[in-house]
Amino acid sequence: MRIIILGTAHPYRGGLASYNERLARQLNSEGHETEILTFTLQYPGFLFPGKSQFTDAPPPKNIKITRVLNSVNPFNWLRTGFRLKKKNPDILIIKYWHPSMSPCFGTVARIARNNKKGRTKVICIFDNVIPHEKSFIDRLLTRYFTRSIDGAIVMSGSVGEDLKSFRIDIPVTFNPHPLYDNYGDIISRGAALEKLKLKAEYSYLLFFGFIRAYKGLDLLLEAFADQRLRNRRLKLIVAGEFYESDKPYLEIINKNNLGNEVLILDRFIKEDEVASLFCAADLVVQPYRSATQSGVTQIAYHFEKPMLVTDVGGLSEIVPDGKCGYVVKPEPVSISNAIIDYFSNNRKEEFTKNVREEKAKFTWDKLTESIKLIYNEITSNY
Repeated sequence: MRIIILGTAHPYRGGLASYNERLARQLNSEGHETEILTFTLQYPGFLFPGKSQFTDAPPPKNIKITRVLNSVNPFNWLRTGFRLKKKNPDILIIKYWHPSMSPCFGTVARIARNNKKGRTKVICIFDNVIPHEKSFIDRLLTRYFTRSIDGAIVMSGSVGEDLKSFRIDIPVTFNPHPLYDNYGDIISRGAALEKLKLKAEYSYLLFFGFIRAYKGLDLLLEAFADQRLRNRRLKLIVAGEFYESDKPYLEIINKNNLGNEVLILDRFIKEDEVASLFCAADLVVQPYRSATQSGVTQIAYHFEKPMLVTDVGGLSEIVPDGKCGYVVKPEPVSISNAIIDYFSNNRKEEFTKNVREEKAKFTWDKLTESIKLIYNEITSNY
């Protein structure tokens, strides 16, 4: 089939771009003619909380990426919609993550699917339906977008429930986030520690990804200050850019004298650094206050790392409690109790073995099968 993915891709950076590019590579490998249409402007600079939206990495090979879409220019939405209508692909895939993109994506999708040939079907892969940080206009914007699609894939049960409040008349299927297997191969712990210049006699927790309040880093820092964790030769690596003030987090660190125990890498982590960070880690910790699903779990699965996640959104659907890690309440004492159990009872070998087996569920061909399933269901209803 001819398939176009509309959304983030090179030269933009981050998990959304990685996801779309990896999906395009999988579709190409299955014989589909695939192209990504990405942004000329994704966010105006004053709205973007990080230091840069762009990567300095070279473009991915063997993927056609064209920059056409301006997220804030309605005239551009019309031009892009008519461009897609002329291309007339079998499927237009949109990966949706925030209501701010609803006017842009919704307008383009309406034009693309309003084709006399009746060919293009719009399938959305939802990261979220309701955002983590809510505003009064979210539902109105989301309703506009959801009325423009023919079918959907959700990556967690909670997102599926949220979608039902907007559409119950389209085919929807659940497919968990596939592995992020595009960050390189597994390397030995020793090699990873050497690259990072870390001491092998310590154990390491890893908090990975950009930092905002809903990610719960403050909960993890409070948990890490638990006296029961002192003198265990344990360090916490915080690897990711602060998308808000770092002051509250530094205050927790200073208040609890954790300065020598917490290593902060306040920057965007480049693709070639990811393997070293995950392979050096003994436990990946996601202390989120709210979530739907997370790409971090799928990086951890790829590198075969046990995880500690909080019981919010769909995280518990992906990490079996007591098998591949822990699912705990989003509160410091529950987090510290799990960390203590992990190291006191030497769970690493057992959990790692289980992670290695569980990761087989999250392959990219399962996602493309879900896309085909939704497409066939849509076309059978026309």
